[in-house]
Amino acid sequence: MKKLIAAAVAATLAAGALAQAKEQFFPVLVYRTGAYGPNGAPWANGYVDYLKLINAQGGINGVKISFEECEFGYATDRGVECYERLKGKNGGATVFQPLSTGVTFALTEKAPADKIPLITAGYGRSESQDGGVFKWNFPLIGTYWVAADTILQQIAKKEGGWDKIKGKKFTLIYHDSPYGKEPIPMLQERSKMHGFDLNLIPVPHPGVEQKSAWLQIRQNRPDYVLLWGWGVMNTTSLKEAQATGFPRDKMYGVWWAGAEPDVKDVAEGAKGYNALTMQHGVHPDAKVVKDILAQVHAKGQGTGPKDEVGQVLYMRGLISSMLAVEGVRRAQERFGKGKVMTGEQTRWGLENLALDQKRLDSMGFAGVMRPVSTSCADHMGSAWARVHTWDGAKWNFSSDWLQADESIIKPMVKQAADKYAAEKKLTRRTPADCQS
Repeated sequence: MKKLIAAAVAATLAAGALAQAKEQFFPVLVYRTGAYGPNGAPWANGYVDYLKLINAQGGINGVKISFEECEFGYATDRGVECYERLKGKNGGATVFQPLSTGVTFALTEKAPADKIPLITAGYGRSESQDGGVFKWNFPLIGTYWVAADTILQQIAKKEGGWDKIKGKKFTLIYHDSPYGKEPIPMLQERSKMHGFDLNLIPVPHPGVEQKSAWLQIRQNRPDYVLLWGWGVMNTTSLKEAQATGFPRDKMYGVWWAGAEPDVKDVAEGAKGYNALTMQHGVHPDAKVVKDILAQVHAKGQGTGPKDEVGQVLYMRGLISSMLAVEGVRRAQERFGKGKVMTGEQTRWGLENLALDQKRLDSMGFAGVMRPVSTSCADHMGSAWARVHTWDGAKWNFSSDWLQADESIIKPMVKQAADKYAAEKKLTRRTPADCQS
């Protein structure tokens, strides 16, 4: 009898292991708590809801997705701990998305050995666009150099041309972290090219103490303030701008400083404030949003509150999730439809993404984003953005599509990537490696 029970238990365990192996495992690094929780939570909800939607639709060519969250509170050391804990679970991680530039810097050293790709959509190392050096990093649909360039393009357009910003004063108020420092090289490059004055003001984590920063702004009286904040720092900056009388329509935030949590507590006081969008804005009418409401939330399986579905950071998480899923789907085209893909196979899929407008529209992303096409040389795949402006109650698009100037960005990317390769004693990938 004992032998029969043991055999039955063994068979059940084996069946469980087999079932587990047939699922594509997505670890989800999140921060729903702490100073950055109000901004991290909607991103995480959008990310997980999209995975649930794919499962509700039958998986990735029949392969169901499993996922597990790990809370790291935006602390780099805890983010690395989450990575170490989850990377080998459930047959191995498919991809990591740290939602933290600090964690990205740390994992850039680990991912090549573990053969797990990193998607850092709209953040991370700007030079990791260069797939010839950064084989495992994918800053899909935008880096901070793209963000800095497109913000300046929009300001130049409003002023009547690049020649009109010569002699003007710009202040960058930024989160004093790897994230906040990322746009500086691009801003300095453009400053040299166009002759505008650039003043840099770092703000210590978490960003609630900005009195001295805004005193400097009041004394210096810049023509424009660029805001590179996250979480409570953004709201604080807008409140300080209101208190010191700096015009909000002369403020431009990066895409991590342009969502509902940043402005809702300031409301009318933030009216006129501009922020870049990572292509998308608020999209309550997008088909993918309606699908999630019908196939996930209507069944009581929504991850967060229903009223945030379609909001800015929710959409950001949803798009990040979609890019990961499409990396797996693309990998299956080469390595076997209906099979679980390894991290290494998924990396190939991400390097060979070909999401044209027809494909995006068919997935419910019409009007939300533009095509993404990656290669061995280009791990970003798209360099477009838009600006939206807060009217006191909601965000409205206020610019045309803006494309970063790759004639400026590409040489900067290559120079920085070569420097990284020299420091780490890495050799550039060969054409044969690009085919692998």
